[in-house]
Amino acid sequence: MTPLIATLLDPAAYSHPAPAPRLIETHISWVILAGDYAYKLKKPVDLGFLDFSTLEKREHCCREEIRLNRRLAPDIYLDMVPVAGTPPKMDGGGPVLEWAVKMRAFPAEATLDRVAEILPEQIDAIADRVASFHDDIAPAPMDGDFGTPEAARAPVDENFRQLRALLPTSDAPLDYLEAWSHAEAQRLAGHFAARKRQGFIRECHGDLHLGNIAWVKGKPLIFDGIEFNPGLRHIDVISEIAFLCMDLAHRGQSPLAWRFLNRYLEHSGDYAGLAALPYYLVYRAMVRAKVAAILATSRASQAAGDFTETTSYLDLARRITQRPAAALLLMHGVSGSGKTRVSQYLLERLPAIRLRSDVERKRLFGLAALADSRATGENIYSREAGARTLARLLDLTTTVLNAGFPVIVDATFIKRDWREPFRKLAEERAIPWWIAALDAPPEVLRRRVAARQAGGHDASEAGPDVLAAQIAAVDPFSADELPHVIRLSDAPNQAVSQLQALLP
Repeated sequence: MTPLIATLLDPAAYSHPAPAPRLIETHISWVILAGDYAYKLKKPVDLGFLDFSTLEKREHCCREEIRLNRRLAPDIYLDMVPVAGTPPKMDGGGPVLEWAVKMRAFPAEATLDRVAEILPEQIDAIADRVASFHDDIAPAPMDGDFGTPEAARAPVDENFRQLRALLPTSDAPLDYLEAWSHAEAQRLAGHFAARKRQGFIRECHGDLHLGNIAWVKGKPLIFDGIEFNPGLRHIDVISEIAFLCMDLAHRGQSPLAWRFLNRYLEHSGDYAGLAALPYYLVYRAMVRAKVAAILATSRASQAAGDFTETTSYLDLARRITQRPAAALLLMHGVSGSGKTRVSQYLLERLPAIRLRSDVERKRLFGLAALADSRATGENIYSREAGARTLARLLDLTTTVLNAGFPVIVDATFIKRDWREPFRKLAEERAIPWWIAALDAPPEVLRRRVAARQAGGHDASEAGPDVLAAQIAAVDPFSADELPHVIRLSDAPNQAVSQLQALLP
């Protein structure tokens, strides 16, 4: 602790009530909790990926911190204030000694890295918020350096250089992960260039992990985005998503990671971005490994000399490089049979990427998932619309399989001419495929459909008339299909056990 920080822990350093100010220290900043406010000061350090070495640089980064974080937390980021005076005071007069970002305080225990249990509803709300945030950000300029293949590789390479200088242990894990990352970067060079052309490089938050997300007043509060390095925030949106997915997995919450990923993709439709997800997951694990190593080598840190956390991130990164086996699962059943509910449980625990026909059909017509298509005056359930939806699902399935992920396709699949193209796709690729068949008594189906319509919280618009037509139109399974049919109850845990036993 510096003498200046010690002075700012005196309640007299504030013009507002600040009983017992408390200090929280990270590897790059000091945060002082003082009454109803929190003040963040940047350490005068140069770590390569950030440079706070001069007062002018710290002032600039404070301004950027306010600008950037007001996008997601406008009620929290209040102002930039000087530390000045004799003795020094927050927002004091005279020559500026230091700059601080003034924030409205919220309970420290509200951050999701501190809670005992993260709820699925919280993950859904975070995914919705991040997807909306990404939609609102303009793409990075095409003529700039952000998002180029070189830009995608640079921070990855820098992580390895810095970690090698920090770790006292064998280089073997780093050798493997560095070789894998270099090979992936070469393989994905065309993908990186395409993502830039397609507008997926945006000025993101940049540091989206659980420690930077709080649950306040029933909503997610996302704060502390990267202000110190434009290259670390002008990134592919999938790199942003990868950070939270990795963090959840590292905390033993893989089902929530897959829930978050699928919820985000369902909103954005950005399934093409999955091609580089493992690369970014490993990169994000290495970022946290580096931060842990910095703390382990800092004499002021409680973690000094302990590289256990660093090793845990290296172990996770290695597991990420081991790709899951490709597989295809078609959900089968009329409306109300439980396909979406069961497939939600399956995607979190198998795990897999799910494609929903109801959502993708509406996306084709420029509609949000919960929009009422009848209000548009356009029939999105015509034969032609059905053919377009089938083609889209096939195209997306191919995209996700090419990215190396198992796929669940959630549609009724009651007609053989819908099932057949997927069977051919799987057999051409020599990957396992199944049809997960769900059913329920007619009275249960009608009750579920009516309740769903009344609730208005699902993308499906099927009513009792549609259900009756579906029941009358079900094609029986062919002899070629029957060996691949799994008759599932609508008990999700039983479905997982059945399918896990069949996975390669």
